[in-house]
Amino acid sequence: MASAHAIPSLDEEFEFTADAKRRLLIGIGVGVAMVAIGAYLLASGVGSHETHAAAHGAGAHEGGGHHAYKWTNRLWANVWLNAIYFTGASVIGMFFISYNYLAQAGWSSAFKRIPEALPAYLPYMGIVVVAVFFIAGQDLFHWTNPNLFDKASSEYDPIIAGKSGFLNTPFYLGRIFLYFVLWYVLWRMLRGFSLQEDIHGGTEYYEKSIKWGVVFLLVFGVTSSTSAWDFVMSIDTHWFSTMFGWYTLASWHVTGLAIITLAVVTLKEQGYLKIVNDSHLQDLGKFMFAFSIFWTYVWFAQFMLIYYANLPEETIYFRERFSGYGGIYKAPFFINIFLNFVCPFLILMTRDSKRTYIILKLAAWCIIIGHYFDFYVNIMPGTVGEHGGFGPIEFGMILIFACGFIWTISSQLAKANLIPKNHPMLEEAIHHDI
Repeated sequence: MASAHAIPSLDEEFEFTADAKRRLLIGIGVGVAMVAIGAYLLASGVGSHETHAAAHGAGAHEGGGHHAYKWTNRLWANVWLNAIYFTGASVIGMFFISYNYLAQAGWSSAFKRIPEALPAYLPYMGIVVVAVFFIAGQDLFHWTNPNLFDKASSEYDPIIAGKSGFLNTPFYLGRIFLYFVLWYVLWRMLRGFSLQEDIHGGTEYYEKSIKWGVVFLLVFGVTSSTSAWDFVMSIDTHWFSTMFGWYTLASWHVTGLAIITLAVVTLKEQGYLKIVNDSHLQDLGKFMFAFSIFWTYVWFAQFMLIYYANLPEETIYFRERFSGYGGIYKAPFFINIFLNFVCPFLILMTRDSKRTYIILKLAAWCIIIGHYFDFYVNIMPGTVGEHGGFGPIEFGMILIFACGFIWTISSQLAKANLIPKNHPMLEEAIHHDI
């Protein structure tokens, strides 16, 4: 008679099928076609906003000192938006496995190959980020205008000039290079230890993983904030928030958790990850629930401090998003709050909801879509202003980046056993019960 605690097979090979690859290639092709159509429409003057009144009211950005708008700005702003969004989703895989190593948590080892696969997308995003900065940096980033730092120029801006020690092109590019290199190299180390552990067993590689996971957490503790300043906050050069690093980390983190949960549930539905049980799913649901509330706390704390201070140089950030540019960012602003707080809070409140596949998937999709709106609201007003919107370029760009992300993750999952069968904590994960 089989034991009630019989261990299912630990040999699970994920198959990245030809049909799955074909569908992803079709998705990328459709995305490229949509971007091409959107670019043609924008170049023809179709679908652009001309709310000139906003330029003279609360929506005027950076004192009117931006470069003249070109239709290509919206194209490159969308590339930048998606690159930053998926950079965060990728690096959070490394963040997740690192803090689980530090905590010596056993439960997550049952599905650790999923977060372990996410950072494989980082080098592609690094290339995209650097390329966009070289191609369109002067159109997207106000501070790249050299006249702003020249006292003899009529465009001289003492506020931006005062930040020249940090916001200058060589130092900026050096920081971007450092972020992606450090994140990727440390991920390759932990990934290598994990694969070696599958072959050799023992605790040697597990102990190395803890040590280097701690190194990553120390690095990420700094670079998660500085990268948020560089990738997003530097777009609105006059404005700053001391909470913005935490805010962006919270957004990236809960997005990554939602992607991990969605991947786990999807693989379970396909017959993989047999050792993952309802308790694992409940814990993932708790993570999404808790960090959705944490993100909301940081969002409200930042908003509240700026709102009651009533300082023009601070409140302009929210005035632009409430009433600037003809109000085109008000709907995304409130959709962001609804999808990222109201939906996860209500959907995941009960115990049973965190153990139900369809409800977990619904909550995960709300968070994934909601935090895209979060980055959209943070990035678009400062890059395209009154010319923002949702059209073929936006939807096509999402499709391209998302299909590439799924392809990269699937390729990584197919390269190793889905269950880290020699992980020292796997026994605990198999019998995880809450």
